[in-house]
Amino acid sequence: MRTACGLALAAFAVVLPRSSAAQAQLPPFVEMRVPKAPTVVMGRGTAMLVHELHVTNFQAAPLTITRLEVLGGEADDRVLLALQDSTLARALARPGITPPPPLPERARVNGGLRAVVFLWIPLDTRGAPARLRHRLTISQGSGDSVRTHVIEGGRTSVTRDVAVIGPPLRGSGWLTANGPDAQTGHRRALIPVEGTAAIAQRFAIDYVQMDTNGRRFTGDSLRNESYYAHGTDAIAVADGIVAAVKDSIPENIPGPASRAVPITLETVAGNFVILDIGQGRYAFYAHLIPGSLRVRVGDRVRKGQVLGLVGNSGNSTEPHLHFHLMDGTSPLGSEGIPYAHERFDLVGTCRRMFAECARSAAEPRRGEIPLANMVIAFP
Repeated sequence: MRTACGLALAAFAVVLPRSSAAQAQLPPFVEMRVPKAPTVVMGRGTAMLVHELHVTNFQAAPLTITRLEVLGGEADDRVLLALQDSTLARALARPGITPPPPLPERARVNGGLRAVVFLWIPLDTRGAPARLRHRLTISQGSGDSVRTHVIEGGRTSVTRDVAVIGPPLRGSGWLTANGPDAQTGHRRALIPVEGTAAIAQRFAIDYVQMDTNGRRFTGDSLRNESYYAHGTDAIAVADGIVAAVKDSIPENIPGPASRAVPITLETVAGNFVILDIGQGRYAFYAHLIPGSLRVRVGDRVRKGQVLGLVGNSGNSTEPHLHFHLMDGTSPLGSEGIPYAHERFDLVGTCRRMFAECARSAAEPRRGEIPLANMVIAFP
């Protein structure tokens, strides 16, 4: 029925007399799409919904997004989030436009182009609705001819089935660099692989180990062995089957520009292990030391079993473990999914990555995902 209506509208537009066409008022041809439905996730005592809305202008005339509201489904009409002005601009990204437009111009979408709204929605005590819908306010034209339209779309279900997993590491002093947050690079790494754009790193964390003074190494900063994280055990977060491995990529010399091999889709993760933990979920461990992998494809492993040793291979500036959960076996072409750890202890925070870090008394956290710039300890 939907196709038949579309064809009828097209035919109607073609045969409409010119005088009637001038009076016709059709809605803007705008697509609103949610590529990955959100799952309720807990972080630091707050339930959150994390997802994206893709807005594509299917007409020649430019439009400007002036407001976005995220609402509950038909039976739950509350407004969960409203963005406009600077808050809307900061949530927007414009794929393929380099350099990115300045904030005041980011909401203007020319014909045939797309805007992506990165949404991070804290929930109140009423929790999450079963479904979400999105309401856009857009303007077209200029001066006295500006027209405002309000359109709804982008409906999606909300899921609550979060994987509860063990730790990927042992010990204390682990900084959750580039961890879950509305603005981190991982959160916004929308990458097309094999014809589909996905955010595999939506909830990814770069685990860097620090001492109580915030130092990440002792001695020569150009030696991987100087870093506290180097050589530590990367362990299975759940029982599972090894789905993929890569080995033999040499380690980098620590530093922002040093790479031992050219960075491609094949080498970006360095030496890695992908563990199938069931129910369409895969745990990804990247940047391991070459020759340190303890498992092969097809091996069955138990939670807590050592998979390999933390290193500095691939697209990495220093020894650390990149960890995320995803819904497929492509490290960058799958969709990142949230999870909850059985337990970790919050032992400090940094105001910025590697900066203004302060330790605190251990605060046990259960059933949560670590958020960006926490310093945590695993049991």
